[in-house]
Amino acid sequence: MKKIFVSGPYTKGDVAKNVKIAMDITNYLMDKGFAPYCPHLTHFLHMNNWQPYEKWLQLDCEYLVVCDAVFRLPGESAGADKEVLLANERSIPVFYSLETLESHFTSPK
Repeated sequence: MKKIFVSGPYTKGDVAKNVKIAMDITNYLMDKGFAPYCPHLTHFLHMNNWQPYEKWLQLDCEYLVVCDAVFRLPGESAGADKEVLLANERSIPVFYSLETLESHFTSPK
């Protein structure tokens, strides 16, 4: 299974809506046979045990570097922009559409 990091807005705008969108994409990717990592789910860990925002970003980056690709959700996000930069530095492909992501991993090489 290809590991896909779901990157997108969290604190900009409606946090609950941002988490829901990321969860919906994560479920879609699971249904398509991928192994997605949804950093937005740390929202619930944060509710249980507060941690500084930077610590969550550090944790996310630890997972990102072992993923096969990043799926970037639309919307303004300094954190997601940093995740895309890290992916680019590590030559991890970044996708902005589900069709392109799916095609990349299902097309014959």
